[in-house]
Amino acid sequence: MKTSIEVEYWVVDSDGRLAEPGPLADVSERTEREFVEPLFELKTPPCESISELRTALVEELEAALERAAAVDKRLVPLGTPINGDGVDRRPDERSRIREAVTGERFDAATYCAGTHIRVEERTVTDQLNALVALDPALALVNSSPYYRGERIANGARAYCYRTRSDEASPKHGPFWRYVESVDEWHRRLERRYEEFEDAAIEVGVDPEAVANNVSPDDVVWTPVRLRDSIPTVEWRSPDAALPSQVLRLADDLETVMERLHRTTVRIDGGVAGDGGREASGGGIAVDTRGPTARPGRVTSDGTVLPAFETVCDLAESAIGDGLESAAVAGYLERMGFTVGDYHPIAAQIDGRRYVTSADARDLRLEYASRLEEDVEKLRDAE
Repeated sequence: MKTSIEVEYWVVDSDGRLAEPGPLADVSERTEREFVEPLFELKTPPCESISELRTALVEELEAALERAAAVDKRLVPLGTPINGDGVDRRPDERSRIREAVTGERFDAATYCAGTHIRVEERTVTDQLNALVALDPALALVNSSPYYRGERIANGARAYCYRTRSDEASPKHGPFWRYVESVDEWHRRLERRYEEFEDAAIEVGVDPEAVANNVSPDDVVWTPVRLRDSIPTVEWRSPDAALPSQVLRLADDLETVMERLHRTTVRIDGGVAGDGGREASGGGIAVDTRGPTARPGRVTSDGTVLPAFETVCDLAESAIGDGLESAAVAGYLERMGFTVGDYHPIAAQIDGRRYVTSADARDLRLEYASRLEEDVEKLRDAE
């Protein structure tokens, strides 16, 4: 199964202040600027194995770090910049239209850096549903508890996206329920786009401007997306993190996803899709015997997904408490993740109610150094 990674990093200068990427965005065809000034994104190609993925990620990072050193800049693997320094958006017509429609600037999202893991399409309905169920695995790489200096959650980035951004447009941001078919997923996306288009016209946005600048994917920020143009299924929940942490997560996730097309997939005491019907004819099967006390499991006999409401509760705990939640840690173990192998950055830097701008700069420099060391270790291990 081919897997690829996209990861965003904060760019800082030698004092730890946020800086524009400049020439870093031009290191290769797989690096580019993001929608806010101090972020840049690095991608890997689709890879047949985790070993190949590791090599591709290390090569891209080595080239980016070499260019960064030449211009006295560094890369920081944190989910938020912790505190200090205003974060400006790059001029963007899509954002202008979205803000006109919702009446919000989505400022919280500008303080967020994340990781996207893409897996090759196979049994797509099962993959979509499994990634929804696996969302609490974001706790494995939470990398910042702080937003503008305040301690808000173990996973501040996910909290911002799901609490603060969702308040502005509640239909477009939250989890989507399990689906019975890929067509159902597409219908949901089409409805959200039509609603956005109607709202844009109502506030005076030119319909042609919407058509030219906004795609259906642009009007939602759900943690799971279907990328037909690539084609892949994408999980967008994890924070930016150290490369070794991201690779470990991709490895465990790929192992779970690889099992899906060889075994049965069932929902534990829940219902599939929006209609409340038991699936049949290729839809996901529903175990109607009732929920178990310890929901979710991946075994050689099959994969059982928790009821959707249970997933929501676990995801909320993963954001709020991370791996300190025994329910989250136990669930992830049952779903195939070796939780003891993970040491999230958030747990290492947590403990303060407020982080000053000066301390935030120090933390950014500390984790820039850790990223450089991590890349060196990965390279030496090959």
